[in-house]
This record gives sequence, structure tokens and C-alpha cells, in this order.
Amino acid sequence: MLFERIATDDVSLEQQLANYCAEYLKLLTPEQAARIERATAEIISSRFARLALGVGDVAPDFALPNQHGRIVRLAHRLAEGPVVLFFYRGMWCPYCNMTLRAYSKLLGPIRAAGGSLLAISPQTPESTERTASKNGLDFEVLSDVGSEIANAFRVAFKLPIELLDLYTEVGHVIPEYNGTDDGLLPIPAAFVIGTDGVIRLAHVDADYRKRLEPSEAVAALCALQSARTWRAPV
Repeated sequence: MLFERIATDDVSLEQQLANYCAEYLKLLTPEQAARIERATAEIISSRFARLALGVGDVAPDFALPNQHGRIVRLAHRLAEGPVVLFFYRGMWCPYCNMTLRAYSKLLGPIRAAGGSLLAISPQTPESTERTASKNGLDFEVLSDVGSEIANAFRVAFKLPIELLDLYTEVGHVIPEYNGTDDGLLPIPAAFVIGTDGVIRLAHVDADYRKRLEPSEAVAALCALQSARTWRAPV
């Protein structure tokens, strides 16, 4: 696939996404490309991202099924250490697959810094399992059917009908992945949450082609780890 050919270990996630976008637009008709740009501009101008939870807010607790059907509760994970949590749109989105793989490559440093990694999408458990298998993921990938948790983090929005129709035209029938026809998707967002439940780093961008670099999440975890281990001199 195109995104697999573009992604390389020595290129940042930001550059991978930009490279993919440039190549993908060449595969579309001018009319399709214009529709994507128009709908994306509409999402950005709506300022959904400004409503999202941010640094200093308390992350709402949740319990969601993972790719193996087991329930994962945020509070239980936070009892073990800080959490890197990000919302992605679905397995149909190459930008999301790149992001999932990029974070997976830094799973070792994330765990070494005392953290764990959770990814959430509005997909059905079946689609979530396929996502994890397709990308070879060894971390928790969770199903938020109906976008209840995305709404709690204030990152859920209704996809413009023009973009929904275009995705269907190119073979991405989102209701089949999500099990609903509500048209809801999350703004791609990433949060680093401390053990007290407080968000310490937040990256929310209405432009789905822009994501938080995994290395920045690792740096935030390392800062939390240093703060936990530091002791004032007696």
C-alpha cells in the first residue's frame, strides 16, 4: 500500500504524513482533491479543537473493550503509571495507521518511562481487532462505539457530508467500520495523563493530517518520571 511504501524508520511522523498526503492527492481527480480540501477547511474553521480538554483538565474515567475483548479502565492504568492516550479515526485512514505504527515503535521507551499506551477509535470491536492485527500492535487498542468517550474528551465531531460521501466513493464506508450511521469521528488527539488523572500534555488538531510526534509524548512521560523520583535535599 502507498503509506507502507512511504513510511521509513528514519523519517519523522510529521514528514511521513506530509509525504503521504502529497502522493495521495496525485491519485485523486482534481474535483476529489478540491472536495477534500474544502471539507477539511470547513472542519478547521469550525474550531472544534478549541472545545477539547487540555492541559490541567482532569481526564474522564472510562472502561472500554480492547482488541482482545477485555475491558480496560483508565483509572486502573493510571494506578500503575501515567498514560499516553490518543484518538484515531479508524483503520480505513492511512494517516491513522502511520500514527499507530509510529507509536508502536516507541512502545519500549514509553514503558521504560513508566507509562502505558492506549488508542481509541469509534470502530466496532471487530474493526478494532483487525486494526491491531493489520498494524502488528502490541498495546491496547480500544473500541468507543458511539463516540461516548470521544465526546467526554470533547473531540468528537460530525463529519461533513461532502467528506463522508467522498470517503464512500473511494471505498471507505465508515458506517461499516463503526457500526453506526451517526457520522461521528474524533479529531485526532493525543494526551499524556498523570497518575492523578490530570492532563499534562495535549495535542488536538482539526487537520487530520497533523499528529503529535511520539517522541514528544515520551519526553512528557520522562518529565513526569523525573518529577516523581526527584527529592528535595534534606
